[in-house]
Amino acid sequence: MAPYESDDAPAAARDEDAPSGRRKAARYAVPVAVVGVAAATIGLVPALADSGDPDLPRISAQQLVEKIAKSDVQQLSGTVRVSTDLGLPDLGALGSGFASGATRGSGDGSSADPRAKLTELATGTHTLRVAEDGPDRQKLSLLEQGAEYSLIHDGKDVWGYDSKSNEVYHSADAGTGRHHQAEPPSTPKDLADKALKSVDDTTSVTVDGTERVAGRDAYKLLIKPRQSGTTVGAISIAVDAKTGLPLKFTLTPRSGGAAVVNAGFTQVSFAKPAASTFDFTPPKGAKVTEGDKESGAREHGPKADHGFGKGREGATVLGKGWTSVVTFDTGARGGLPTGSASGAAGGFLDSLGDKVSGKFGKGTVFSTRLVNALITDDGKVYAGAVTKDALVKAADAGK
Repeated sequence: MAPYESDDAPAAARDEDAPSGRRKAARYAVPVAVVGVAAATIGLVPALADSGDPDLPRISAQQLVEKIAKSDVQQLSGTVRVSTDLGLPDLGALGSGFASGATRGSGDGSSADPRAKLTELATGTHTLRVAEDGPDRQKLSLLEQGAEYSLIHDGKDVWGYDSKSNEVYHSADAGTGRHHQAEPPSTPKDLADKALKSVDDTTSVTVDGTERVAGRDAYKLLIKPRQSGTTVGAISIAVDAKTGLPLKFTLTPRSGGAAVVNAGFTQVSFAKPAASTFDFTPPKGAKVTEGDKESGAREHGPKADHGFGKGREGATVLGKGWTSVVTFDTGARGGLPTGSASGAAGGFLDSLGDKVSGKFGKGTVFSTRLVNALITDDGKVYAGAVTKDALVKAADAGK
């Protein structure tokens, strides 16, 4: 069966509110092949509202995916609530410390460097304020207790400011457009983009009714893997009925329980933000760190065409679809250091690790509620959104 299951509703639900002449089929970088697969679908899955949900025109999964792809929202502002539950301890300070250390390889580093600050989104619940005015102006602010971190993209400049430390990070963005941007993969739009790129014949995509998000009427797109062995249970994307913009993204694990990722607008406006929103001048006395002008902000934001492990030198993808596993050789024989010899970091790894063996030899599986990684004693890594057994099987086959 084709991955998109649709109803027999007429080709309605065209977005009359989108600016004419500005629709871009590749706005969300949804592959042409993905939308093409939708055209071949059969099956009946109507978008019917439950009691209390908005009563919207019927729409097929194909039409809804196309609606997302054609969405061309250029201006918005709002508040996004992001909750991440990978089953890890709070990595706020620890994660920032590791990332800060990574940025110090070629300089003093800065707490305002996005690579350091945005790792905090890996655990816990966070509130973000976002604003956008075209491809050259975006702002994201991470609200903290008694402090705020802001990332501003204004033309060729990208600024990061950490009010807690009064540090500023600046880099020149050699390119333009939102995907060279000052935006982590935590907004519903970016998360939806990545999910839609995973759609193939191992996936079921249906319309799962309607709901209200941030005061807006929305359709619910449901993405479910057909394969066993993956840790992903389902992905639900609430799509604004008028603009096609994803308003909420929820990923639930196959093991059940709370969502691994739940990111959604609590307030949104499509009015043009004030120009002053994107103005930034380093405060008096702030420490300013200049970034790599050649790479600019492109290193700090996620690359839309890079999945887990893709782009890593020497990485190989084993398998297909949701059970694919990325493997690469670290060159570190003996596996990662654990136990007292490596201090607190080793103890942390020990708390996550599970010793395994197979045809590949011996190794340790480090588990979260979504992504698991097997590190073998001869230095190879196998990782993916798959179960421990699937990792061992991949390692045995790779051997």
